[in-house]
Amino acid sequence: MDDLIRELKEKVIETLNLDGMTPEDIDDHAPLFGAEGLGLDSIDVLELLILLEKNYGIRLASPQEGRKVFQSFAVIADYVAANRTK
Repeated sequence: MDDLIRELKEKVIETLNLDGMTPEDIDDHAPLFGAEGLGLDSIDVLELLILLEKNYGIRLASPQEGRKVFQSFAVIADYVAANRTK
C-alpha cells in the first residue's frame, strides 16, 4: 500500500504542478482540502478525477462518492486498490 500511496502523491504533485513539494512533504492521512491539508480546491478535484480515470480506470459515480474518496491519500489508495481496472 505504501508504494501506491507514494505513486499517487507523485502523480498528484505532477498533475497539479505542486512545485517544490515531494511525496515526503505530504502526510498520508492529511486532508486534501482546507487550510489544514494541501489546500486543494474544486478545480483540483476535476484534475484528480481525470487522473484516477486515466491511470487506474476509475470513474466516481457521484459527488458524494468523491467527497468520501478524496479525504486523504490513504483513503484514495484504499479506494484505488479495491476498484482499479488498470
